[in-house]
Amino acid sequence: MSNGALPRVETTPIPGLLVVRLDLRADARGFFKENWQREKMLAAGLPDFGPVQNNVSFNTDRGVTRGIHTEPWDKFISLATGRIFAAWVDMRAGASFGATFTLEMDPSVAVFVPRGVGNSYQTLVDGTAYTYLVNQHWREGLTYPALALDDPTVAIVWPIPLAESEISEKDRHNPRLDPTTAIPRQRPLVIGGGGQLGRALAAEFDDAHVVTREELDLTDEDAVESWDWRAHDVVLNAAAFTAVDAAETPEGRRAAWATNAAAPARLAALAREHGFTLVHFSTDYVFDGLESPTYGYTEESPLSPLGVYGQSKAAGDLAVAAAPHHYVIRTSWVIGEGSNFVATMRRLAEQGVDPSVVDDQLGRLTFTGELTRATRHLLESGAPWGPYNVTNSGPVQSWHEVARDVFSLVGADPERVSPTTTEAYVGDRTDVAPRPARSVLDLSRLAETGFVSEDAATALRRHLA
Repeated sequence: MSNGALPRVETTPIPGLLVVRLDLRADARGFFKENWQREKMLAAGLPDFGPVQNNVSFNTDRGVTRGIHTEPWDKFISLATGRIFAAWVDMRAGASFGATFTLEMDPSVAVFVPRGVGNSYQTLVDGTAYTYLVNQHWREGLTYPALALDDPTVAIVWPIPLAESEISEKDRHNPRLDPTTAIPRQRPLVIGGGGQLGRALAAEFDDAHVVTREELDLTDEDAVESWDWRAHDVVLNAAAFTAVDAAETPEGRRAAWATNAAAPARLAALAREHGFTLVHFSTDYVFDGLESPTYGYTEESPLSPLGVYGQSKAAGDLAVAAAPHHYVIRTSWVIGEGSNFVATMRRLAEQGVDPSVVDDQLGRLTFTGELTRATRHLLESGAPWGPYNVTNSGPVQSWHEVARDVFSLVGADPERVSPTTTEAYVGDRTDVAPRPARSVLDLSRLAETGFVSEDAATALRRHLA
């Protein structure tokens, strides 16, 4: 038996605490409800919190009071039978610290409780059973903050006086509300914060914890094991081995696979365990560039990397797909603050050097500001999980055309930039890795989420200004 009605979701004064009005069907036999139906819950506006454990608390007598407990997991609570008075207190650091919300519940009502919010329940009738889903497994010896049921600061008005209630000895000695013990809110983690993309992500997500490889090396199993992953709701992985030519050497090959493939696989496993959203940044090098699709490579195009760098990145893309909540952001020709092609061309123009630049490699520039803007959009818009191509928009160009544009915009004669072919540029060198000749990425899937990509020429003018 099932029904087609969506639950109704209501917000509360505590951010993230949601009341869910369920479609309860009752007749002379009793009642039926869909207590948890993921597809409908998500459609109604609940987060996809990934429950892993279901618990039932049966309470024999009226007046049993439990809490106020602040557990380190998200929780979805409802009743199988009976009635309860429920109270919640926001124990998270921030403007809503100490905010309260109370509600009388019967089997037609459920509540989503985000981690860091203290919860307490008082039974109003005998034989009450409530059930709850959580998204982390209970562990022996686990401790978490609690709050006194009679704390005068939050001043919860219990229907049954606490003096007449059944309360555990432990809950009778819970501490009072103390701002110095507020639970830190989960915050984004930016890995690879020393690179041009990592620095841009740090600027965009100014509340993030940003780490360089020296602070958190994903290839170091001990460092990864000791990190507190529960402190983060989003992990943005901008760490990569990007030395394309060095990746073809024995030492570089091992480093590329460790950083670009094994490390993302480790992050995907952690995402499954701790429930964070994993954002992983990838590259056009996962494609061979030999085809000339009308609009470029789509997210569904088969992976076909030419060199070790592209092969290791492709393996990382596939590994990240194992994370329940993930975005793989593929991009090309990245330009930010620091060493990159545009910075090099500007320096040559200003130094009076006349470069030869290949004209048979085609693609679009991607400025780090565009990458971070698209990343925030995907996270905040609730876009479907999976891979997304992200570049600036506009005409497809060769590196030679981009170089001419740079010269022109800094006031140098673009005719100083001469064209050459990749074959002529490489010459007899044997230490150059193969590059995809056509790195055009189709932006249709990103556009379907409501994101409007900025023209690369506009971004280039602003960057050079």
